[in-house]
Amino acid sequence: MAWIYLLLAGLLEVVWAYSMKLSEGFSKPVPAAITVVTMIGSFVLLAMAMRSLPLGTAYTIWTGIGAVGAFILGIVALGEPVTPMRIAAAVLIVSGLVLMKLSAA
Repeated sequence: MAWIYLLLAGLLEVVWAYSMKLSEGFSKPVPAAITVVTMIGSFVLLAMAMRSLPLGTAYTIWTGIGAVGAFILGIVALGEPVTPMRIAAAVLIVSGLVLMKLSAA
C-alpha cells in the first residue's frame, strides 16, 4: 500500500506544480487554492508512505515522479521545448527511480 500512496503523492506533486504555474505567483485564486490543497494531499500521502518505506527511497521517488511528470506536462500542456539534453536528463531521472525502487527491500 505504501507504494500506491507514494505514486499518488507524486502525481499530486505534478498537479500542484502545474497549478502553481497557472496561479501566476499566487495572483489567481482558483489555481492558488488547487496548489495548496494538492500540496497538502501530496505531503500527507508521502508521510503515509514513509511509515514503511525508507526516507531516501520515498523522497527520491516522490521528487522524481514530480520532476518527470512536470517535465512531461510542461511539454504537453505548456509547449515547453523538447531538446535532446532535456530528454536525456529525464531519462537519467527515470533510471535513478528504477534503481531506487529495485534497491528497496
